[in-house]
Amino acid sequence: MSEQSAQPEYRIEDLAHHSGATVRTIRAYQDRGLLPRPERRGRSNVYGDAHLARLRQIADLLDRGYTLASIKELLEAWDTGRGLGGVLGLVAEVHGPWTDEQADRISRAELDARFGGTPDEDAILEAVELGVLEPLPDRDTEEYLVPSPQELAVAAELYAAGVPLAAITGHLRELRDQVEHIAARFLEFTTEHVFARYLEHRPPTDADATEAATMVRRLRPLAQQTVDAELARAMRLLATRHLQLHLSPDGHPVTDDEPRPVGLPAGTVRAVQGLVGPEGVAAFVAAAAEREVHKRTLDTLASSRPIER
Repeated sequence: MSEQSAQPEYRIEDLAHHSGATVRTIRAYQDRGLLPRPERRGRSNVYGDAHLARLRQIADLLDRGYTLASIKELLEAWDTGRGLGGVLGLVAEVHGPWTDEQADRISRAELDARFGGTPDEDAILEAVELGVLEPLPDRDTEEYLVPSPQELAVAAELYAAGVPLAAITGHLRELRDQVEHIAARFLEFTTEHVFARYLEHRPPTDADATEAATMVRRLRPLAQQTVDAELARAMRLLATRHLQLHLSPDGHPVTDDEPRPVGLPAGTVRAVQGLVGPEGVAAFVAAAAEREVHKRTLDTLASSRPIER
């Protein structure tokens, strides 16, 4: 670092040390236009704090899953004066937590105790592969980070109820595929109808990115709320049918589409037969019932509308 300048100056090796990047990576970024060229001082290249800040920005965006090509677009927008603050705010908003649940830690001894007390190395490896557990290095005792304590608690309850660990992890893999499909469809839906107007420029303007970040905060809970409501509806419907299946003597559940016997007074049946004949009784009763249901529905809708004065 130069002692003659008020601003810190770095050789490429010093820049690599402070940024965490390698010398080879820094040179590659320069070649791709991601990093400004250093100032030439005699036979040496000199870097400054702007280079260090840029390297940290690149590392942060890479950690969030952005490609070098998209990072270059963002940084070019910054360099041409279009602003990057709103874009980085949008990136942070999308990358932030999508749940209020807090991660926890668990020791290997606690983990074994919650799942029967017998160590199961295969189950641990599969849980790590699925991201249910994350090993914590450099510990005197074997410990794991638990990103979702609720998910681990569900697995423990299922295991206590008699579900094998292999079945639990297999079910989680299947469930994860289905939930990712739901998430992808929600993103496609909101992008088409909400976010398209903010993202028509590549990269978006600073103002559009700021508005989009605000919209993400507003819409963030909607996906989970919708899934929770629909899952509750589906469980209520399917659990009832499932119970009927197992309680029915012949193992055949009654579905909403199947006809069900209804007892009518003998006098009513005779009166209907007199009107439509024996062969038309069932159709007449069904039509009369449907007409009554429709009438009551219309009456309810009409009565719920406030009277205009």
